Amino acid sequence: MIRKVKPQIRVIGFDDGTFSFKSKLRKGRTILVGVVMKGSQDVVGVVTRWIEIDGKDSTEKMIDAINNSRFKDLRVIMLKGITYAGFNVVDVNRVVKETGIPVIVVIRKKPNFEAIETALKKHFEDWEKRIKLIKAGGKIYELIPGKVYYQAIGIDAKTAGEIIRATSRNSLIPEALRIAHIVASAVMRGESSKE
Repeated sequence: MIRKVKPQIRVIGFDDGTFSFKSKLRKGRTILVGVVMKGSQDVVGVVTRWIEIDGKDSTEKMIDAINNSRFKDLRVIMLKGITYAGFNVVDVNRVVKETGIPVIVVIRKKPNFEAIETALKKHFEDWEKRIKLIKAGGKIYELIPGKVYYQAIGIDAKTAGEIIRATSRNSLIPEALRIAHIVASAVMRGESSKE
């Protein structure tokens, strides 16, 4: 339990690499990057795994990356959304249960669950399971009106909001997520893309 949010709180932020429509058609993979930071200042390390585009392995790969890393003092896991590599949906409750670390999902655009469900129905036989996992993140809170939203799993919403603020410096999202995006896009494209 996090009683007080310290400026140097140890967090890991995950983002995935870009991928092409061609790689989506041939069931390719993209990189999943986790950046470990002390607050918004110091990068402590990076973990990576490969995940299937539109697959079902993001949850287990994320858990593996955390539990088998040398970073044993993580206080919070931050996700840039709940879906990675297309619709490879993270089971956030399982991540909390199997790592013992709370999850904060940071979202830039409020999700349109109707549109998501329509897309899932069109492309996936197991769409019901995927939409259930997407909705399992719970209530969506607004941190910066119209710009930043979040979900808190295994942590209270007020503390989660404080952690997002404490770990953000150069953009509206936490540094661990911003840097994970830079690294993941650079691995897949040869250079980083803008957040």
